[in-house]
Amino acid sequence: MQLVSNPFQAMKDIFVKPNQVFATISETHNWSWIPFICIAVIGALPIYMYFNFVDFSWYTELMVQAMAGDLSPAEQNVFRNVMADQSQSLWTGVFGSVFMLLVSNAILALYLNIVTKADEECVQGYTDWYGFSWWVSIPVIVSSLLGILVVLVAQDSQLSPVSMAPTSFAFIFSVEMNSSWASLMQAIRLESIWVMYLTAVGLSQWTRLPVKKTYMLAIAPYVLIWASWALFIVL
Repeated sequence: MQLVSNPFQAMKDIFVKPNQVFATISETHNWSWIPFICIAVIGALPIYMYFNFVDFSWYTELMVQAMAGDLSPAEQNVFRNVMADQSQSLWTGVFGSVFMLLVSNAILALYLNIVTKADEECVQGYTDWYGFSWWVSIPVIVSSLLGILVVLVAQDSQLSPVSMAPTSFAFIFSVEMNSSWASLMQAIRLESIWVMYLTAVGLSQWTRLPVKKTYMLAIAPYVLIWASWALFIVL
């Protein structure tokens, strides 16, 4: 198998030759900084553009009704005052998106580090799997670029925040922000299937686990989280 020569080629080839990419990065060091920076920057751009475009007064009222609609008027005013600063909301959203990526990938790396212990020949440690997590997260770049496009072509500044994630079920099925299902539907995204596939491919390259098991391990955390979340909403 021909290996990949540099991290930028790896980011391109992950879409068409993922086996070669994972075979290469298992032998390299410090390449994972490249996808991390790209994902963090491009992932934050839709948020930055959205808050510079949206009618912020309208957005504030939308969020008050969605998150504090059942509270008293006085409590809603407290919530409204907290959100009064547009610049603060913008930077909270930007840095919050990066923080969430760091945390979610740290959890994914921990999960992969634990489940791959079943392969006695697997030599990768936690930091290796953390680097791995950024490579399987590359599809997020595609969804972020689509989010940028949605904001760019929007005609109405009263644009729902779910527009920043046009691959989410909330956007696709027009789920209202005040729906109890809104958060879950925003979390379920089409690129998640792509991430699962890349995770399975990567596991097949980094371990000697059976192919079927790599797919089960790649899919399991998403199904478990989404199913538990849905059950919590129903109950």
